[in-house]
Amino acid sequence: MPEIPVVPVFWHFPAHPASVRRARRAVAESLPCDLRPHLGDDLGLLTSELVTNAIRHGIRGEDGDLVELVTWSADGHYWLAVSDPGSGKPELARPGVDSESGRGLILVDSLAAAWTVRPRPTCGTSVIAGLSFHPGG
Repeated sequence: MPEIPVVPVFWHFPAHPASVRRARRAVAESLPCDLRPHLGDDLGLLTSELVTNAIRHGIRGEDGDLVELVTWSADGHYWLAVSDPGSGKPELARPGVDSESGRGLILVDSLAAAWTVRPRPTCGTSVIAGLSFHPGG
């Protein structure tokens, strides 16, 4: 008999800066207790960076714009997908030393075991990042 997978956890938040803190707290509270010591800080940082980027760069400016988050575990990783209605494709940048922003995906790239950007089936973009279950893995 096949192993039944864990049901992903899903949230949606208004496209507003106050949602970054709410999203980070929701994701942290949903993380299984045995994974919190190993993944809690990194998952919180990934959540903050990706939700902030979605709000700054992926929102169309329409009432009702939402940022969606999904978390799930699979293949020895804990995955986070942050989606927005925008059509842009986030790219890793190399900001200048005096730049005050532009380092979010650099942090994602250094923390995540793997990450990618995918278009959504109907509209929008998702950034998906995975953290290994194992410290140092």
